[in-house]
Amino acid sequence: MADWHPISGGITAPKGYKAAGIAAGLKPSGALDLALIYSEMEAIAAGVFTTSQVRAACVDYCRQRLESKLSARAILCNSGQANAATGRQGTEDALESAQLLAQNLGIAPESVLLASTGVIGQRIPMDALRNAMPTLAGSISEAGGEEAAHAILTTDLVPKTIALETTIGGRSVRIGGMAKGSGMIHPNMATMLAFVTCDAAVSPHLWQDMVARSADKSFNQVTVDGDTSTNDTLLAFANGQSRTPAIKENSPEASKLEEMLTATCQHLAKAIARDGEGATCLLEIQVQGAADDAAARQIARTIAGSSLVKSAVFGRDPNWGRIAAAAGRAGIAFDANYLQIQLGEFLLMDNGQPLEFDREAASEYMQQAARGEYLQNDTVCIQVRVGNGPGEGMAWGCDLSYDYVKINAEYTT
Repeated sequence: MADWHPISGGITAPKGYKAAGIAAGLKPSGALDLALIYSEMEAIAAGVFTTSQVRAACVDYCRQRLESKLSARAILCNSGQANAATGRQGTEDALESAQLLAQNLGIAPESVLLASTGVIGQRIPMDALRNAMPTLAGSISEAGGEEAAHAILTTDLVPKTIALETTIGGRSVRIGGMAKGSGMIHPNMATMLAFVTCDAAVSPHLWQDMVARSADKSFNQVTVDGDTSTNDTLLAFANGQSRTPAIKENSPEASKLEEMLTATCQHLAKAIARDGEGATCLLEIQVQGAADDAAARQIARTIAGSSLVKSAVFGRDPNWGRIAAAAGRAGIAFDANYLQIQLGEFLLMDNGQPLEFDREAASEYMQQAARGEYLQNDTVCIQVRVGNGPGEGMAWGCDLSYDYVKINAEYTT
């Protein structure tokens, strides 16, 4: 049983954090489009970024900042323009954005990190950003997390937030998180932004290691459509304001904190997959029996990312052959004579042999998972066993509907 519990407050639930979200005029719709996360004191900062060779200016900016300074106080995120593939001017816009926020907050520019999301090839409307910066800086509060979570959205249907609390060293420790993502979602990372705040005291290198490992078990295990982006960013702060003793590597306290961090990231990752463009249900792939966890995660990712599997789920077709084929092409060696496939409670294949099952009932299981109310009974679970090894892993995705094509066919028009 998890040694933590959910609490309210989202990104500002941990001690020492404030946030804000405003409508700066970056989106033609007039929706909230500029977000700020702020730590009242310098926080240890860690990041995981897209592996794409075409990167947004904010990604290169953050990577360079974190190479020289493993701490920060603020994250500025604009929504509507990716500021990717915008050349030298895009880089200059990013630098000016950090400087403007620093001036308005009274902090060093080196303490500002950046994120952007929106249409690739579009610069940030700097006049609007300049005019909005005093309002944004003046709006931060402990209650500002909800507005900030809305301000980072693009095609998302819902904001994605979480906060968890545990006890370490006799003191309360909290982690808060928020994320956005709905399309162009695939491992390494995905078209997603995720921000995490924590009030534990952790060394810079231990925090970076924790964040990277948590990303591997969450954001790098989620797929919607097989496309990664230019802007994928996970930024995480730890400011030490819980006043716990410093958490040391290979300690029970470190294990507990990392497990809670992973749970936070997995919640956000599943929320992204659940909100996939055009999706009607969440798809969870559980793989066991592989040689190691990395192999199991690879098989799970391949199944979750299969267009044929995703289409079958949308059609409520229990076509287990597509699952077997996806597992077989994952690039992981296993003996097909041990292959077992289960859909919900329906065992479809065992020891490499197809089984008789109630196809109508299995189809109804997937139909029932089709989204009714957000976060309620909307998960299609596929369990796969490939042998007797100790490796296990999970991945998350969604079905592939007609609406996905419609949304992306008209994205810029």
